[in-house]
Amino acid sequence: MTTKLRPTNFNIRTTELRDLVRRSREVVLLAAVTGAITGLFVRFFEYVVAEVAFERVLHGPLWFAAIAPGLGLVASAVLLRTLGNGASPATSDEYLRAFHDPEYPLRPRAFMGRIAASITTLGMGGAVGLEGPSLYGGSAIGSFIQRRLPAAFKGADYRTLLVAGAAAGVAAIFKAPATGAIFALEVPYRDQMARRMLLPALVASASGYTTFVALSSVRPIFLFPPDRASAFQYRDLAGAVLIGIGCALGARAFSKLVRMAKAFTLRPIVTRLAVTGSMLTGLFVLTRILTGDSLALGSEAGPQSLTLGPGYNVFGWLLEPRALWLLIAILFIRCLATATTLAGGGVGGVFIPLVVGGALVGRAVGEVVNPLDPTLYVLLGIAALLGAGYRVPLAAVMFVAETTGQPGFIVPALFAAVTAELVMGEQSITTFQRSPTN
Repeated sequence: MTTKLRPTNFNIRTTELRDLVRRSREVVLLAAVTGAITGLFVRFFEYVVAEVAFERVLHGPLWFAAIAPGLGLVASAVLLRTLGNGASPATSDEYLRAFHDPEYPLRPRAFMGRIAASITTLGMGGAVGLEGPSLYGGSAIGSFIQRRLPAAFKGADYRTLLVAGAAAGVAAIFKAPATGAIFALEVPYRDQMARRMLLPALVASASGYTTFVALSSVRPIFLFPPDRASAFQYRDLAGAVLIGIGCALGARAFSKLVRMAKAFTLRPIVTRLAVTGSMLTGLFVLTRILTGDSLALGSEAGPQSLTLGPGYNVFGWLLEPRALWLLIAILFIRCLATATTLAGGGVGGVFIPLVVGGALVGRAVGEVVNPLDPTLYVLLGIAALLGAGYRVPLAAVMFVAETTGQPGFIVPALFAAVTAELVMGEQSITTFQRSPTN
């Protein structure tokens, strides 16, 4: 009797619901697998770049440290042309292109060429970040898996594992799972998030982070002494607004500089490598002179080589008293070093260069507004410049919270990030982001 009273389409809807639940479980499981594979990949990538190649540059002869970034650009150009079959040096932009265009493939040969070129760029001291290849590598891994398992994704978004892999790559390299998920969802659009992929992104971020720290450590990438804990007073909110304005203006200028650098990669390869290699050597020598380090042959580059690598060593340098003019000089030199590396066809990200630039801007503003608490202003600058440059204010605030363990900055950081977002307008460091209406 009940069977007769049951609507005809009830069984059909029940079957569809069961299929949806089954597919959702499969997608979540595959997102976790994608995250774990990405975590392994990022750990291997970081080990080769940071613990093998870059360490030898930092602790080798000074003359080698001066020319190493230029040599890395030469090797990267060769690898992109041969192993990568003429692939471009783009990494994060490749993720954005694949996100918005279902017909745009992330090819295995281009993947191998870009990753190999990023190892030579970063391992030889190029002033770009490891997060670009990590995000690109994770997104490529996710895309490869999804294309080979179509049955599990019948009716699902083609970008599901693409986003999951990107989230895992960022989560692993920064040891920041929430940042990885939010950034991968926030960066494709201006003023909007790709919310439909939230669950796979969160699962993959957690899986990638867990795999990565199991092979390394849970130690945050930025550590501040206990006596440098950040706390804010109400006057610091005014300082946060000033930092937001300054970082937005700086992000607009840096975005134009990056676009000019990418355009320079179209120049003849010999000219391009000669000019950029010479500039990187000149910036290295200039930095050593400005910071008072010895230029004697045979000495080590050491931690004061502020133009080399992603720039993590800048944070330790910032914790000591510094003249305002020197902070501004190092800011300009770091920006030029990053742009020159990109102009030479180097493969790497600009996430960490934005973080370093924001730290320098924040410290410079802090010297004027509140010189007694430089740590707070360093953190505010990071959140403001990163959020403005990539148009990811939420990911920027979360990044600082996870990577520093400093909760006292969150309220003023929101002031700084919102101010920077308003002043930034429609500008972005990447041309592949889309507005919500597109």
